[in-house]
Amino acid sequence: MALLEVKNLSISFGGLRAVDNFNLNIEKGELYGLIGPNGAGKTTVFNLLTGVYKPDEGFIKLDGKDITGHRTVEINKDGIARTFQNIRLFKQLSVLDNVKAGLHNHHSYSTLTGIFRLPKYWKTEKEMNERAMEILKVFGLDVHADKLASNLPYGPQRKLEIARAMATEPKLLLLDEPAAGMNPNETQELMDTIQFVRKHFDMTILLIEHDMKLVSGICERLTVLNFGQILTEGKTGEVLNNPEVIKAYLGDE
Repeated sequence: MALLEVKNLSISFGGLRAVDNFNLNIEKGELYGLIGPNGAGKTTVFNLLTGVYKPDEGFIKLDGKDITGHRTVEINKDGIARTFQNIRLFKQLSVLDNVKAGLHNHHSYSTLTGIFRLPKYWKTEKEMNERAMEILKVFGLDVHADKLASNLPYGPQRKLEIARAMATEPKLLLLDEPAAGMNPNETQELMDTIQFVRKHFDMTILLIEHDMKLVSGICERLTVLNFGQILTEGKTGEVLNNPEVIKAYLGDE
């Protein structure tokens, strides 16, 4: 059974079919790419998978559970976490507190416990601090734990966003153009980070990306979207050598 099963997913905005009959199956542990020209519908697919939009048709199953139309917070608890093309950190919080925000999915206490600082509050905070530091260490960010997230350079901010997503203990990690705005050295470091996350956390990853060097370097299979429809899908090497894919990208340029 596939970890992620998407069948006939469709959505329209103002009569325009933004995603049309989209199908996808991703196996556990796979590193899968979703590519296509600007405006092809890739981020709309991510928004459907994470509950930002509700599909007009079709279904989404995660690890056999139907999550179609569930709220974003419910889908996150079910096991899907994501990052965004434009980094979305709590920039006025510390690096440590950004990761702790992700941990609240699995560590909680009542409002009264928090207000009166009851024993459970201190116990939970201690556990979250320790776990957050463990995650930051994995990403090499533990030395920056007390810094404001806004004071980190661009590359480490990208890492922090992934670290916060991993703190929710997902089954599936969605990365929306993680290499956007990066120079070649940062992109190479990002590739290493993604591979490390996959191995260290035994993670299944679906990513949107325009950087074909990154895509060809880490993705095993690809789906190509164009005008909301699947243009082709298959093994990475075969897809990237497909004349239709080349034409779609040249058209985008």
